[in-house]
Amino acid sequence: MEEKRKYPRTEINEPAYVSSGGSVLSCVVRNISPEGAAIDVDNPAFVPAQFRLVIASDSSVHECRIAWIQQNRIGVTFVATPQDQPDPGRQG
Repeated sequence: MEEKRKYPRTEINEPAYVSSGGSVLSCVVRNISPEGAAIDVDNPAFVPAQFRLVIASDSSVHECRIAWIQQNRIGVTFVATPQDQPDPGRQG
């Protein structure tokens, strides 16, 4: 299979949390890159299309959007938030 990612993924096995609207779901980050990650969850049906991924080891937070789901693994794309990268053309 041809690699289409801009950045190679780093294989990790870190506990993390899916956080959205006050609810928190535990997960495990299996691999990560500057642009996204793959996480394992017990039930992907409970993961919203957009959420915050909080990595337990360093409390880093990533705004995420689901890119794909295969069984209990979810591929996510990191999305920039206004405080991360100011965008003067963005209306909100």
